[in-house]
This record gives sequence, structure tokens and C-alpha cells, in this order.
Amino acid sequence: MSNPMHASRYGILRARLVELREAKGLTQTDIALQLGKPQSYVSKYERGERRLDIVELIAVAKTLGVDPAQLCSELACEPLFENFDKIFYPGGCE
Repeated sequence: MSNPMHASRYGILRARLVELREAKGLTQTDIALQLGKPQSYVSKYERGERRLDIVELIAVAKTLGVDPAQLCSELACEPLFENFDKIFYPGGCE
């Protein structure tokens, strides 16, 4: 059984990737062509049917013109549990 905390976090990532793609006016096919993958690859990770590993996430982020570290930083500032930001980011998340 998957951890709901991780499922929620992954949902945020998926939504952000879709938001970034749409903001650039790109289709799933556009992204897939740049990645050298079939359109179904993009569709599946956007719908949560497939998870991206870190190497794939870096490639997708770069294709979207986003710094992969910044994308991860955005996710890190979404609270996983109470006091997460105080424990891991004592200076606060920006």
C-alpha cells in the first residue's frame, strides 16, 4: 500500500508539471518528442499511472525550461508533516 503522504506530494509534483507544460503552451506530444519518448509516457506520469525517477524528473524539468533544483525546492516547502519546515528549513521556505 502506498504512503498517502507520498501520494499527496507526488500529486503536487504532477500538477506542477502539467501547469508548467500548459503555461508554455506545449502539448504532451511536444514534451514527448523533446524527451525522445512516446506521448503516452507524458500522459502516464501526468495522470499518476507512472512515477518519474530522479533522472527522468531532471530531464522533464529541463525540457520544461525549469531548474530541477528549484522544482524540488518548491516541493520541499510543501509541509509533509507538522514542523517539517522548522526542522529542515530553520530559516524558512521562500
